[in-house]
Order: sequence, then structure tokens, then C-alpha cells
Amino acid sequence: MSTIKDIAIKAGVSSATVSRVLNYDMTLSVTDETKKRIFEAAEALSYNKHTVKKPVGGKIAVVHWYTESEELNDLYYLSIRLGVEQRCKALQLTPEMYFFEAINDIQADQIKGIIAIGKFTSKQVKKLHGISPNLVFVDQSPNEDKYDSVVVNLERATKKILDYFIANNHVQIGFIGGKENIREKAFSEKLKEENLLDCRFSYVGAFSVDEGYRLMKEAIEEHGGNLPTAFVISSDVMAIGSLRALHEYGIAVPGRVSIMSINDISVSRHLYPPLSTVRVFTELMGETAVDLMLEQLQGRDIAKQVVISTEIVYRESVRKL
Repeated sequence: MSTIKDIAIKAGVSSATVSRVLNYDMTLSVTDETKKRIFEAAEALSYNKHTVKKPVGGKIAVVHWYTESEELNDLYYLSIRLGVEQRCKALQLTPEMYFFEAINDIQADQIKGIIAIGKFTSKQVKKLHGISPNLVFVDQSPNEDKYDSVVVNLERATKKILDYFIANNHVQIGFIGGKENIREKAFSEKLKEENLLDCRFSYVGAFSVDEGYRLMKEAIEEHGGNLPTAFVISSDVMAIGSLRALHEYGIAVPGRVSIMSINDISVSRHLYPPLSTVRVFTELMGETAVDLMLEQLQGRDIAKQVVISTEIVYRESVRKL
């Protein structure tokens, strides 16, 4: 397991800088390039190498729905991208990175296919297909009868958290999440089944540290002493912001409030307290996308969807009642 010092050495910065960047310290003044170097070092040091297939060579376009600056605020997608890049390297494929606003720069005759990471509209999917019929989507399945995809069952991941909280006698459970619907819907359905749903405890915004902070602060100010004893938080980056808000208000984690999120980005284990989370095997998602592309290039013409499993990682941000 990598340490703060390991990351600092690989990124060429001080341990103090790494710690503050990984905790999204808003008072720290560093460039996005430095942040990117630190995040990529953290991901690379936690990367698990897998057996590779025979090298094939050539170029693959990797299209990201985020901008480069947005990627730094949601390490989930950065980790998937690194998985794609590592697998391509092992297969002697050259991954060419494009953020969506730059896809007109893709030279269709120079690439073997496109790996699209993120949530694309139907119009964007059509545009990508127009560039290359060899398409693999990661974290989205726009048409499972037509396109290959690598996805995670986020509904199941959300219910795993709720199963844990309910088994440990939490009856007031809150939700902080992004505008994506799957996790929020799963949260509401499960608690409704258990007769524990209280819509006052659900807060939805964007997938970012700042939004996690804002939403948790809102929850604290609205509910005071009646704040839920547990929160499902739909991403680790939102949990980072939520932790900051709880610390600022002097609310003990997990003494007063337990939190568990989804993703298990490399930053999670370095937080205070270390974050309990449902691990999404993001590097494997990226690797699998490249393997699906390779199968297409070798002649498979039937669409395939691969669902990657998840597992809970218990750390110090939750406790039993």
C-alpha cells in the first residue's frame, strides 16, 4: 500500500503538499499541473497490473466527457483513464486523449477505434459513432444491443451501504449525491421498503468536493441535533467535502455521524478519518474497455456489456451503534 511519502517522491513534491492536495485543502495555492501530477502518482502507485494479451499496436482515441480541469475534481474518471492507458501500453497501443470539445481533431483514418469515458448524450453518441464504428463506452451503456460497454451496478453498490447501516441499527440515514438519479433512486427505494425513508435528509448537487461541503453544511444547519446518524454519499470526492463540513462544525466522525461513499479512489485511505467506501474497480474498468476494443478489432461484431463487481472497504468513518 502506498504512503503519502511514496506519492510525494513519485510526484516530486513535499509530503505536506501531497497531504493537502489529497484532502482538497482550499487554502493551498498550487497549479492544476501539480495537482494532476500528485493525483496520477497516487493512482499509479495503487494500480494493480494484470496479465496482458499479445501486443497488437496502433492508435486508440480515448474520449472523455469531462474537461481536464473537471477531471481533477472527480478522480473516478481519472482512474478509469489511467487503466485504459496502462492496458494500451502493455498491448503496444497508443492511446490518444481527447476531451469531448476537441473530438473534431480526431483523424478517423489514423485510429482503430474509440473508448468513450463518461456520460454522453444520444447526440454525442451518434457523433462518436460517425467517427468510428468501433466504440466502447465506459460507465455508460447507451445501447446495449449496439455498443460495447463497461459498467458498474451503482444501484447494488448503494444498497450494500444501506444494508450495512440498517444492520447496525441506524434508523435516520441521509443521502448526499450528484445529479445522476441511479444512486438517489436506489437509496429512496431501499429505505422506503424498510419504512425508514425521510426525504428531508436527501441532498443532491454536483459531483465535486465543493458541492459535498455545501450540501453537508446545509444538512447540518437545517437539522442541527436531529442530523442523521449515518450518510450515504454517492462519491468519494463529495465525501471529502462532507467531512470538511462536519469537522468545521465539530461533529465527530464516526462518533456522531457515520459516512460511507462509493468509488474508493486512492485518496480515500489518506483522509481523516480514513473513508469507508464501496470500492469500484476503476482501473479494471479501463483495462476491460481496451480488451473489448481488441475483441472488436479481432472480428467480434455482437455487442457485449461487462458489469464490474464492487466491494465494501471498511475504514474508520463508520461505527456500529
